[in-house]
Amino acid sequence: MLASTRGGILDTHPITGFIGAEITNINLAKATSEEVQAIKEEWLKHKVLVFRDQNITREQHIAFGKNFGELEIHPFAPHPKEYPEIVKIVSNDKVQYAASNWHSDVTWRQEPSMGSILRGRTIPEVGGDTSFANTAEAYNRLTPKIKDRVDSLYAIHDFSQTFGRNMSAREREEKQRKYPPARHPVIRTHPETGERGIYTNKPFVSYIEGIAKEESQYLLKNLHDAIKSPSVQCRIKWEVNTIVMWDNRVVQHQASNDFYPQNRHVERVTIIGTKPF
Repeated sequence: MLASTRGGILDTHPITGFIGAEITNINLAKATSEEVQAIKEEWLKHKVLVFRDQNITREQHIAFGKNFGELEIHPFAPHPKEYPEIVKIVSNDKVQYAASNWHSDVTWRQEPSMGSILRGRTIPEVGGDTSFANTAEAYNRLTPKIKDRVDSLYAIHDFSQTFGRNMSAREREEKQRKYPPARHPVIRTHPETGERGIYTNKPFVSYIEGIAKEESQYLLKNLHDAIKSPSVQCRIKWEVNTIVMWDNRVVQHQASNDFYPQNRHVERVTIIGTKPF
């Protein structure tokens, strides 16, 4: 039984000591302005919010996302016809895609996403959970020596090592002109809370700028290992119509690819963010 911390107009149930909370007794399709404001406050506090039994339409999914900002249209991911704001992620024994590396969404953009809101549509009977990590707490646990070294460094983020792998050389070159590599701080400052958190990941970061390749690889491994500590994580078990929203500015996530050949279908809207600093 989750420990309830009721206050204001939401019933909030923290999941772990450092990240995640379930919000109960709310219908996101009919959320009032007061409820939306309360969700924003809980989101900043807990970083990952879970809502169960949200039988909403795609239009309502989009409308809920727009409460938090303008929505992104992903240039590479598939989307349902007539709903370009929705990223459709279907995984099965033929298409084994489950975002199973730790990452923050679209860090290869010059202005990466602020947050993501993901809905479960077809959920495996067993498996397919998503784990989330608090990158600020992971940063806090780095050794002073590593902190001092990475605090002022920048990393280069590039879509081509993930989405570009299945493109022809010509197509990849064309897309890179439109979406050139982005330069972001290795340790990012949250624009609303002031927290500093790790902002590197394996899928999108090519290297740390201005240092030798060997040191870049060494530092990136240390940062990646810090994210993998279970004590800075929570793990969410999906159900049909579960909605999870997370703050990409201070959270990384990874889906478990332990459900094949079962089907897993989730859909995401992504809120546009600002340039990291």
